[in-house]
Amino acid sequence: MYIFFKIGLPWAISLGIVFYIGLELGSHKQLEISEREISKINNTIPVNRIPSLSISRFEGDSLEKGKELVSYPNITEEIVYPAPLPPNLRRIMEGGDMIERMGAYMDALRSMNSSNLPEVINAFEALPLGYGRHLEMKLLMRRWAEFDPISALKYADESLDEKSEKRFAKTEVIAGWATRDSAGAIAWVEQNKSETQNSSERNSLILGLVKGIAENDLESADHFTQKLPQGSAKWQASTYLAQEYAKKETNEAIRWANEYPTDDERMRATILGQLGSKLAQKDLQATAEWAESMPTDKASEQVISNLLTHWSTKNPKEAALWSSQLKDPVKKVEAMKILTNKWSLRDPIATASWLNQFPPSEELDPVVGEFVNRISSRDPEGAMGWASSIVNGDQKQRAVNKVLRSWDLKDPASANEWRKQNGFD
Repeated sequence: MYIFFKIGLPWAISLGIVFYIGLELGSHKQLEISEREISKINNTIPVNRIPSLSISRFEGDSLEKGKELVSYPNITEEIVYPAPLPPNLRRIMEGGDMIERMGAYMDALRSMNSSNLPEVINAFEALPLGYGRHLEMKLLMRRWAEFDPISALKYADESLDEKSEKRFAKTEVIAGWATRDSAGAIAWVEQNKSETQNSSERNSLILGLVKGIAENDLESADHFTQKLPQGSAKWQASTYLAQEYAKKETNEAIRWANEYPTDDERMRATILGQLGSKLAQKDLQATAEWAESMPTDKASEQVISNLLTHWSTKNPKEAALWSSQLKDPVKKVEAMKILTNKWSLRDPIATASWLNQFPPSEELDPVVGEFVNRISSRDPEGAMGWASSIVNGDQKQRAVNKVLRSWDLKDPASANEWRKQNGFD
């Protein structure tokens, strides 16, 4: 018995303590693993995004909207546990510090989901109405479209100003939707077109589709645009594509322009002219070579006009040399007229010196006539000398009459004296 109390009992007590400690540590370790695994699993479970304002639920791949089931591809997201919204968000948005405001707003947008959406909207609405919050509105619509585009569209319809925000907002929602799910966005726009009575609003939705598709694949956006019916929506979409192609390599942009359909000459001239204006700002020489290689039509005329608008500001003498050496006579005269128009407004003396290099001819009569139009109000006497050099009789008479009308306003006595001396009584 003595041996038991001296050796056995302490050993039993020690064994019990060790067993208890091991049991406790094991249970805590198991709990930690369990929570970590659950968190890991939860963060990878895709869930349907349920539009909170406009429909009741998702049902398979369909939205239940009233009694009509409208099919869209599912829009899914991973569960994300966002950081808390910035404290005092509305107060910050109402404040005057732009950097603090935008920083807090961007943090809010990053953590925005269906649960904290009302708080972010509340912060946005703290800003003054109108164009002053255009960037914040655009960012809100894009972020909202990532998890609930239907509700974002409904909000734009019901809560944003029709003149300054509504159309722009819906464009951004559709663009954000189309970037992630072009088929679903296209289906929604197509199925809701009868509900959109305002044509400008529908055009905005189509532009949103083009913008969203273009963010992933510019060529696909171009194919989509070319299938649109003729009208303002196609014009707006084509204008956007011209801007986007202008950001690419010059050769790629020119390739797109050369393949642009010719069925609408006026639209083609406008769109290619817009592209030419953008390209001229970054690569004058390549744009000039493109303009020279184009067929002689309205489109090439517009490209040359926009090219020379930039070139005449940067280096008018270089632009003058290029214009006067064009091989196509129609392009040559048109380019020289355009340059004369631009250059003479800034430097009529340099323009006159350039034109004096060319002897009078019927070919260049339109160019001289353009110069007369530009300087007659400032220097009617000098303009009359140029008008008198025009070879074609009808064009000469029109130019002389133009100068006399301007001369009468500035110095009627001198104008009448010229009439007497030249038999214009």
